[in-house]
Amino acid sequence: MYSLLQRAISFWALLGGVLVIAIVLVTAVNVGALILDSILKNFGIYVSALPGYEDFVRLAISAAALSFFPYCQMKRGHVAVELFVQAFPQWLQQALDKLWLLLTMALAVFLAYWMWIGMLETRSDNTMTAVLGWAEWPWYLPGVVSMALWALISLVQAFGAKSHG
Repeated sequence: MYSLLQRAISFWALLGGVLVIAIVLVTAVNVGALILDSILKNFGIYVSALPGYEDFVRLAISAAALSFFPYCQMKRGHVAVELFVQAFPQWLQQALDKLWLLLTMALAVFLAYWMWIGMLETRSDNTMTAVLGWAEWPWYLPGVVSMALWALISLVQAFGAKSHG
């Protein structure tokens, strides 16, 4: 079960990475167009930037950024205050670790819930991007999935799996 969860989380992070690459490529093309425009406009030639660039980047970043949270948790890559805690007895360190894992799980569930509510409201409002005219509500789904995976890996780590990378 834990191996399947690890693979799902790794795949999810890779999808986020592909989305980041797409953001970088679209940004490079957009900047190139702006540079060309600034050079060529002196000769009466105008090059437009990508229409809807801001729409795409805003939505894609929101999906990509959250996709790395579960992977970071799986690798225990979050910030930990181990210098302070390492002087505590082992049983207390383990209890604090479990407490923080459960609080992390609760936070992820809380965020997933509110993202779901936001998605439903955005869908019912029929919110569309300004330039591209894309529906915004589907872009909430990757965030909800990310929060669910984050909660799940935190729960699994709290009650057994002690993966540190």
